[in-house]
Amino acid sequence: MSEKHPAGSDAAEPGKPAAIPGEKLQKVLARTGLGSRREMERWIEQGRVSVNGRVASLGDRVDDKARIALDGKPLDRSPAGETRCILYHKPTGEVCSRKDPQGRRTVFERLPKLKSGRWISIGRLDYNTSGLLLFTTDGELANALMHPSANIEREYMVRVMGEVDPDALQRMLEGVMLEDGIARFTDIQDGGGDGINHWYYVVLMEGRNREVRRLWESQGLTVSRLKRVRYGEVFIPSKVKQGQWVELEVREVKSLYRMAGLPPKDMRRGTFRERQTMERQFGKRNAGRTTRKGSRGGKPTR
Repeated sequence: MSEKHPAGSDAAEPGKPAAIPGEKLQKVLARTGLGSRREMERWIEQGRVSVNGRVASLGDRVDDKARIALDGKPLDRSPAGETRCILYHKPTGEVCSRKDPQGRRTVFERLPKLKSGRWISIGRLDYNTSGLLLFTTDGELANALMHPSANIEREYMVRVMGEVDPDALQRMLEGVMLEDGIARFTDIQDGGGDGINHWYYVVLMEGRNREVRRLWESQGLTVSRLKRVRYGEVFIPSKVKQGQWVELEVREVKSLYRMAGLPPKDMRRGTFRERQTMERQFGKRNAGRTTRKGSRGGKPTR
């Protein structure tokens, strides 16, 4: 008579290996925003990661209680099945790194503080560029959205100094050879203006360093102001002024996961105090509003 195991026991079926609980270590590390899974695998192989006091190895799995350290420093993790995403209106004069050697303000300084995990920037904007910047607590989401294969539209409002002729616009739509390869706008729309300054809305499908500015400079033109107004299906709301942040709506978070090709996670909202702070920054007139209005379509404002 064969021996029967009680329901829920850890014993494996004959000829079948026992299931190992937890998630793969490299997946958990990637979710913290440190890098891609492949990068995390290299760090594990290099002996930089430890779990519960011992050096980790590829194939290790960890649960929520595991103590993970990188280079001897404990890692703070966000809950695996939850995500939080916010939009920040970056002013010019802020850097996208967590710390700046020159002591300049960083984009992380005005974000709400997290009890667990950390904010991860989805892409970057350079020092002199303002506008929409997204943050998430899910590093896998950030990595997937920033990967070149994602092909996500990024729309900018750009003020150009100089005479812009139709041939220059056509060349930038067809493609211009820059020092790091061919670059092009997928769309250019006239935004109006007079004098030597003229506004345009331009769309890119990638996020190379200073790409918008370099494309215009290749035509002998100077960008005097640059603001990102859209990332994929997410527009910057008109009520969110420079230096302010707002929680993304459920549909916007779902759209980010859809663009990243990942299954959506449960949304974790900020605390009541954080929501109060968020509404307070918009003033009484905007308090309680849920309407999201993009910047595209109106007259560019200073």
